[in-house]
Amino acid sequence: MEENITKPRYRRKNKNKTSRVDALTEAQKIAFAPFTFQTVACLLDLGILEQLSKQPLTKQEIMEKCNVSEYCIEALFDASLYIGLIEKNCENKFLITPLAETFLYDEMTKVNFNFMKDVCYLGANEMLTSFKESRPAGLQKYYFDSQTIYSKLPELPEKMKKSWYEFDHYYSDDCFSEVLNIIFNQKTEKIFDIGGNTGKFEKACLEYDKNCEITMIDLPENIEVAKKNFDNPRCKFWSTNVLEKENTLPDLSGAVFMSQFLDCFSKEQIQNILKKISQKSNKDIRIFILEPFIDKQQFSGASYALSHISLYFTCMANGKSKMYNESDLKEIIESSDFKISKIYQDISKHDYTLLECIKK
Repeated sequence: MEENITKPRYRRKNKNKTSRVDALTEAQKIAFAPFTFQTVACLLDLGILEQLSKQPLTKQEIMEKCNVSEYCIEALFDASLYIGLIEKNCENKFLITPLAETFLYDEMTKVNFNFMKDVCYLGANEMLTSFKESRPAGLQKYYFDSQTIYSKLPELPEKMKKSWYEFDHYYSDDCFSEVLNIIFNQKTEKIFDIGGNTGKFEKACLEYDKNCEITMIDLPENIEVAKKNFDNPRCKFWSTNVLEKENTLPDLSGAVFMSQFLDCFSKEQIQNILKKISQKSNKDIRIFILEPFIDKQQFSGASYALSHISLYFTCMANGKSKMYNESDLKEIIESSDFKISKIYQDISKHDYTLLECIKK
């Protein structure tokens, strides 16, 4: 007797069926990305990944070691298997994958993840408003009624503050030794660090050259915090807000250094800052701009991360700035009173670029 097989009324006929299926799969990953992120956060905070990194365990063993419910383990593991964080072996025990190991042991991944979790996650929900109104709506809704995050850094909740500073310092601090070699390849008696933050570059500079004098220029709130870490007469401090209409920069000579500073401003604001620097500089000034340009990264993951960091500026920092491509900043500089005299590529392991500029 023949089987009664009902054939589907419609068949999909598409030469690109495989690519469309792949696209649908990737689309679901994006659609559920917030839950993917929070799954990783839970696995870390509950100590589950750490326990699995030591040895393969059954669900019951994990429940006992991490003091969590069966429901918690089953829900998290259902997602984790498909995310690719864990695997199950032939003994019905679970172990972590290389992907999960990066969240435990890779410093860059940990810094980025904590920055997103503790600084950006809530505010990201206000991205559309931030774009429409050119303001950091995420910062203003959840934390401070402020035009920028920078003046409020000392007041951030402790966990948020810790993750912000760890993120900010992780990348640029590694560049300082190379940068100082370049700056001091000719005699430099004075350095002005605009946007000095906590003063890590100042300390590196004072140790590198025992004769130079460095001035940290930053917002009054940040200067007051930085001053507590210094007891050296060769380190000076200057409080100002470069966005104020009046030019309140000090007289500049020798070298001006800006590390990950100009990406904190819109293109128009950068033009105004360079104009102010020019007005206060002598003709022999050298300007050093250190930036991780999106289009100058060796690895695609780095470019991916930098392009997304722009959205932190949108929601949380000021609603106006972004990480730039090298061509963007070159164009702004060339339209100012300065010109680029030298370009130093591949600074440190994070592929920073150092632009050395002089007056035209």
